[in-house]
Amino acid sequence: MPVELYYELGSPPCAAVYMTAKALELDIDLKEMDLLAGDQLKPEFLAINPQHCVPTIVDDELTIWESRPIMIYLFEKYAKDDKKYLYPEDPEKRALINQRMFFDVGTFYQKIIDYYFLPVFIKAEQKETDFHRLVEIVSFINFFLAGEKFVAGNTLTLADISLYATTMCLKSCGFDISKYSNVEQWFNHVDSIIPGAEENRKAGEIFKQFLANGNNDITE
Repeated sequence: MPVELYYELGSPPCAAVYMTAKALELDIDLKEMDLLAGDQLKPEFLAINPQHCVPTIVDDELTIWESRPIMIYLFEKYAKDDKKYLYPEDPEKRALINQRMFFDVGTFYQKIIDYYFLPVFIKAEQKETDFHRLVEIVSFINFFLAGEKFVAGNTLTLADISLYATTMCLKSCGFDISKYSNVEQWFNHVDSIIPGAEENRKAGEIFKQFLANGNNDITE
């Protein structure tokens, strides 16, 4: 049976999992959710994931949520030999990939939520301190890429898939990455080679529309 992926269009973490599955050439059964409509609170989904969040996968008797653990699990279970470069076994290489991935979801994506997403929901003013922190974070990524083709070395890895999904979200919010030459060059390159990138572009467009409908002042 294919892995079931419960996801929402427009979600960068869901896009990251989707692109990982595509990169692994993995057959998946997509289960689209509408969080604003409350699909995640329906009894049938709460029986699968009482934490009621997406992405969530069901693989036979195993259920996992949280995007980056899902990405690693899918690799460790399903990666064929010709895909091993995405998450090499070498401990030092994996440590660097993990650092980039956890920086992405714990620092980068969280600050996008703080500055762009939360003000729409709570009808609050954006904080200048959050924007300055976001600029600092993108500068860190620009530093990661100095002299490198990808964020964790010279080979595409799960870290690139992770950060690419989040950077697409940032661009969709109106943030100008052209000021960061390493980031822009990397983003355009990865956008052209990652399987499933079309889903990430779609997520970006949906996120952009959400912000436009919720708060027309949300720009860089």
